[in-house]
Amino acid sequence: MPTAGFLVIGNEILSGKVVDTNSPFLAKELRKIGVDLERILTIPDEIDIIAEEVRKMSEDYDYVLTSGGIGPTHDDLTMDGVAKAFGLPMELDEDLCRRIEEATGDHFNESMRKMAILPKGAGVQESGELWFPLISVHNVFVLPGIPRLFEAKFSSVAEQMTGIPFQLKRVYVKSFESEIASHLHALLEEFEELMLGSYPRMGEEHYRVMLTLESRDIDYLERALSSLLDRLPDEIVHRIE
Repeated sequence: MPTAGFLVIGNEILSGKVVDTNSPFLAKELRKIGVDLERILTIPDEIDIIAEEVRKMSEDYDYVLTSGGIGPTHDDLTMDGVAKAFGLPMELDEDLCRRIEEATGDHFNESMRKMAILPKGAGVQESGELWFPLISVHNVFVLPGIPRLFEAKFSSVAEQMTGIPFQLKRVYVKSFESEIASHLHALLEEFEELMLGSYPRMGEEHYRVMLTLESRDIDYLERALSSLLDRLPDEIVHRIE
């Protein structure tokens, strides 16, 4: 299956001034389309660090997504870092510059013009109703850090990624995790490729553990679920989703 790495860029994330909500959003969305997110890394706004990590991720994963650092201010250095990662010069994209000027009108200035300076040969494609397009270099997709814009722009990226989505079943049980651990071990011995999660829940009135069973093969998943339910006493199963 295709793999992905996610690079979160911004001093504001590392300092705690801003909370990263893009990572959990992306993890859920990639899972829906069958792309395995294998790494999330948060780094500062430094060109050399951005370049190094972009280069590594581009080599290690089928797709790389970044968030943050593509605005008009002094600390928006993602494009410079991506260019350095691939040894590309930065150059003004005249079409994009005109597009930005049309979108910003009287507010257009040299800072806005900076947003049209891209790594040479970068891909520029429409992003739905957003005025700023999606920028890509090789297998790296450069997205904004603002969550609303990140989420909207992701749809443009998702269209280019293909995989087999995971199927999920949840089983809520009334027993403690320690009381069902042996059943879970036995289940994994029988279904070695099953992705099985066990998550204790505090303060829940009706159940103590949520179990998740995942597989890309729905028949395999159904057989694993049936086997688990055969092992668990009926009275401890609260509900199944």
